[in-house]
Amino acid sequence: MRIGPNGEKRPTDVIANAVHVMKVATGEIEEEYVNAGKRKGGQKGAKARHSKLDKTQRSDIAKKAAAARWCRQRVS
Repeated sequence: MRIGPNGEKRPTDVIANAVHVMKVATGEIEEEYVNAGKRKGGQKGAKARHSKLDKTQRSDIAKKAAAARWCRQRVS
């Protein structure tokens, strides 16, 4: 089986993969993610960081992040 972008297992065959995607979409099966634990840990860390920072510090961090996103060179 191939590994998808989020670590989920996918069939190698195109038809089998289409059937698998249909089953996930209809709710027949549920995909298991390899990195699910890391996401939960990240959410805990985000809440802890949020509680330690005041509103002005969070605003400054957000402004710095937005400036970094807008100054990047776009590849066309």
